Amino acid sequence: MAFRGQHEHSLDSKDRLTVPRKFRAALDDGYVLAKGPDACLWLHATKDFDAMEERYVAPHSPFGAEARRLRRVLSASADEGDLDAAGRIRIPADLKEKAGIDSACTVVGTGTYIEIWNSEAWARIDEELDGEYQEISENLAGGGE
Repeated sequence: MAFRGQHEHSLDSKDRLTVPRKFRAALDDGYVLAKGPDACLWLHATKDFDAMEERYVAPHSPFGAEARRLRRVLSASADEGDLDAAGRIRIPADLKEKAGIDSACTVVGTGTYIEIWNSEAWARIDEELDGEYQEISENLAGGGE
């Protein structure tokens, strides 16, 4: 399943986020929530997070400082779980803080995973992307051939 679209949400009083209904089936076998490289959180199906680590992280030697640093930030920030009966995940306080999420947030489908943004931060990024879309697509035009 591809995650597509953006959805405005709010955390409840127990820091739970209701995952958009159309995304839930892909997370039935568990999820991993982790700090993304931008000011957002990444939400992956567990199997997809494992595959991402296997493809992009594992090939790098643990004797390299950058590889160790990447492993630390991904693994230390990761929170694993299952959707509750209402289709919610709990966002731990440290991850909320890292992403600057207080209550209002935007859930953004990015194809293979979901990003969770502070709504104001997402609005700025979305506006920037609108202005850069043509340039980005031109720069990457040859990459798919």
